[in-house]
Amino acid sequence: MSRTSDADRQVAKTGLKRNVVAGAIGVLVHWFDWAIYAYLATTIAVIFFPSQDGAAGLLSVFAVFAVAFFVRPIGSLIFGHLGDRYGRKKTLSIVIVTMAAGTLLLGLIPSYDSIGILAPILLVVARIIQGIAAGGEFGSAAAFLAEYAPTKRRGLGVSWLEFGSVLGFLLASLVVAGLHFWLDPAEVLAWGWRIPFLLTVPLALVGLYIRLKIEDTPEYQALQELDTVSSAPIREVFTHNSKQFFQTIGIEIFMNCTFYVVLVYLITYQEQLVGMPNDQAAVLSAVASLTAIAIIPLSGIVSDRVGRKPVLVTAGILLILGSYPLFMLMNQGSVLAGFFSTFGLAAILALILGTHAVTVAELFPTRTRQSGLSMAYSIAGAFFAGTLPYINTWLIDLTGNNMVPAFTLMVVGLIGLVTLYTMPETRGVDLLHDSDRAPAGTFSKNSEEVAQNTARA
Repeated sequence: MSRTSDADRQVAKTGLKRNVVAGAIGVLVHWFDWAIYAYLATTIAVIFFPSQDGAAGLLSVFAVFAVAFFVRPIGSLIFGHLGDRYGRKKTLSIVIVTMAAGTLLLGLIPSYDSIGILAPILLVVARIIQGIAAGGEFGSAAAFLAEYAPTKRRGLGVSWLEFGSVLGFLLASLVVAGLHFWLDPAEVLAWGWRIPFLLTVPLALVGLYIRLKIEDTPEYQALQELDTVSSAPIREVFTHNSKQFFQTIGIEIFMNCTFYVVLVYLITYQEQLVGMPNDQAAVLSAVASLTAIAIIPLSGIVSDRVGRKPVLVTAGILLILGSYPLFMLMNQGSVLAGFFSTFGLAAILALILGTHAVTVAELFPTRTRQSGLSMAYSIAGAFFAGTLPYINTWLIDLTGNNMVPAFTLMVVGLIGLVTLYTMPETRGVDLLHDSDRAPAGTFSKNSEEVAQNTARA
């Protein structure tokens, strides 16, 4: 069963816009939560680790930040299996509730001065809950959006996933800027820092309402009709889709590391090392988010016209050649230098964000798509991106070299190019692969399947 133009028109008639919102809103909530944590890192360090010096407290905050990444693979195993075994809709709803519960807990934890060592312990618990939910969000949303988007506009359709993530960052930066504008530092430290985390609850309730109203994707319903839903999708990823799995890890290292340097770590870098005031760094973070929001859909559109690989290769080359000059410019310390350097880094990131999710979603067959995406994304985040703020902070403190993040991005760009060299072009492939039409175990050449589907498309 292929996705014909008639099928595409039917998808459009049955609420494509609503489904795009359903796929993207959970990502928005997730990244709003995580960005708030990063943007308030220096405040959280004082609240939960007050007995340590500034650098040690900040390292503790980023260490807790990394803990949430290390539990992501657990979430990917849980939600990946659920999504491929029982459908995308159910996991999308469970994920957003789990995510909101962890963030609500974080916003309600008393300070170290109130309950002592229990405060950082509860902080870790809250971050673990968030991390488990995050392990399922990307794979669920990416599979859902890819399978609902019309074939010829799939790049644009899936790009809304990252549009939602960056919009979450933008909202977070605006909320943090508002805190610093309306409250004095003592008020932010006493109670104001809790407000952004508590705002997650109404956002999540809206997202849950929307997700409960959607139907499962045409591809997943086709699997049910063919009676070829995998009973062991995780095992099938490693036995039949190992090449796609490792390619996805490479692409997600490329995306995640760039993402966390530009949208998570950069605000702390600008405050602590460049010497920018908190409000100015927050404004520049908003500049980065607005730049990405403007470019992400364009990146998706271009990938629909010229292919996924040309867009991502361009981003990799720009990352290698542009990171060092842009960080040199940023370290001049002026407002104008900060603006142009932040804009440049955000533009490169947006090229990746607009294209990576659709590229990796097209690699996998429908029967293992959510498991493969979830696990690869979580592994890349856990062992590479999640540790970047900590590693960059530690290396700068060790070497005294403020250009460490630039070197990090150059290496990441190289990883992206090497991975792309091993991959086929996936634009226009049929998301129902040959293995989706056969019982488990009867088709074991999925590594050749994408190329075959591309030729047929």
